[in-house]
Amino acid sequence: MAHAVIRAMLAALVALAVAGPAEAQAPAAAQDRVAALAPAFPEIDRAFTDYARAAHVPGMAWGVIVDGRLVHTGTFGVQDVTTQAPVTADTVFRIASMTKSFTAAAILMLRDEGKLALDDPAERYVPELKGLAYPTTDSPRLTVRHLLTHAAGFPEDNPWGDQQLALTDAQMDALMRQGIPFSTPPGLAYEYSNYGFAILGRIVTNVSGMPYRDYVRTRLLAPLGLTATTLDAPVVPAARLAHGYRWEDERWKEEPPLPDGAFGAMGGMLTSLRDLAAYVAWHMDAWPARDGAEAGPLRRSSRREMQQVWRPAPAVVRSTPAGPSLSSGGYGYGLRVSQTCAFGHVVAHSGGLPGFGSQMRWLPEYGVGLVAMGSLTYTAWSPRFDNALDALARTGALAPRPVVPLPALVGLRADVTRLIQKWDDGLADSIAANNLYLDVAKDRRRAEIAALTARHGACRADGPFLVENALRGEWVMPCERGALRVAITLAPIVPPKVQFLSVRSADTADPPKPPATCQ
Repeated sequence: MAHAVIRAMLAALVALAVAGPAEAQAPAAAQDRVAALAPAFPEIDRAFTDYARAAHVPGMAWGVIVDGRLVHTGTFGVQDVTTQAPVTADTVFRIASMTKSFTAAAILMLRDEGKLALDDPAERYVPELKGLAYPTTDSPRLTVRHLLTHAAGFPEDNPWGDQQLALTDAQMDALMRQGIPFSTPPGLAYEYSNYGFAILGRIVTNVSGMPYRDYVRTRLLAPLGLTATTLDAPVVPAARLAHGYRWEDERWKEEPPLPDGAFGAMGGMLTSLRDLAAYVAWHMDAWPARDGAEAGPLRRSSRREMQQVWRPAPAVVRSTPAGPSLSSGGYGYGLRVSQTCAFGHVVAHSGGLPGFGSQMRWLPEYGVGLVAMGSLTYTAWSPRFDNALDALARTGALAPRPVVPLPALVGLRADVTRLIQKWDDGLADSIAANNLYLDVAKDRRRAEIAALTARHGACRADGPFLVENALRGEWVMPCERGALRVAITLAPIVPPKVQFLSVRSADTADPPKPPATCQ
């Protein structure tokens, strides 16, 4: 019975993820949100097709995901320049390094089953690593977490790694036994390593007792209903397979397809636009944290774990349609995580191989994501995605989900508002954590609030409320003259009480704004 319920929930999630606006019965509010964002879709299509023509991309497919649904798709060109078969939403492209998130999910599934720990030495599961010559005598042993976060200390290996996809298991064994040079000791720095993710694939094989590709297919892809996604290119119907090309000497030259061998865990996956959207929707469905049954195959908390920075990377300044933007962040587990001036939490990964380029990017707190795949060597998606998010933002409908406060925050907001309107020592004592009147004496707080209410006159309780998190919020009290801005933070005690209180003067009753990411 439990398995049947889980399968039904997964089927519903995947159906929502791949359905178009006319195919899914979404709540009215979600449909309204899609309608409000829709004016940006033609601009996104123009930007992508203009790029395709300018860069000589033979074929591409892209999509916009909103609240778990693929609400808009676009295609351009052909999947095979010889047959001129057009690209569709079901055309299957290679997605290269975007495979890494599938590998990371497999590792966390094994971790959640108690079969490994992230801080275990990698050599426990891959004996060929026991002979590694570490760069210093005080270097830590290489761990599973180091490999997951590109902190192994291996040298950056693009594009060397692409050409290792054909290696057999025996050849990879021999390569590991020969040793791996370190650019830094493990755990000190971020340095992108395809080799490291190939080793993670071997860990999946050895710990699960089945080949990596079989484990991913049966334990991850099948439960999610990703029927077009595979590590085995020959099983893709020829009529749906995108061929990869490079533009050289004013013509397209087909790139020879790379096989999926021992290095497949770092970049061997193929998928369609519909499947990729469903996969991204599954990751997005981990947000927000909430009560309720788990649909699997990886629990929501573990998916959120993948989408957090575990290894910082150097901050960079990037050009965007709105001007220069600081981007900081690092690597999660198989996913890049960043913070920009426009968005506080961005999750993404790109993929590039000879003949292909792809990207997935989403805003967890906004419930909006983008996916795209192209059949030109290292198709460059990042600037196009920046433009797409900028276009969505200009609609005014690209907004984060409201944070849900705990009932204690709602109740104490009402109590503090009443206290400001009419001071009462009993009420003041009942709301206060034991630090509140030690930080600022109660008599001083009473006098400061009295001075503010004398200046502004009677103040109402109906102003807007900005909830920063479940235990912190800020609101506006419109007054006869101007307004008051009030902020509280609750203490980590049960029942929660006010540990921080700020009441300050304001000229207008404009709603409070979230803190700016960039000043």
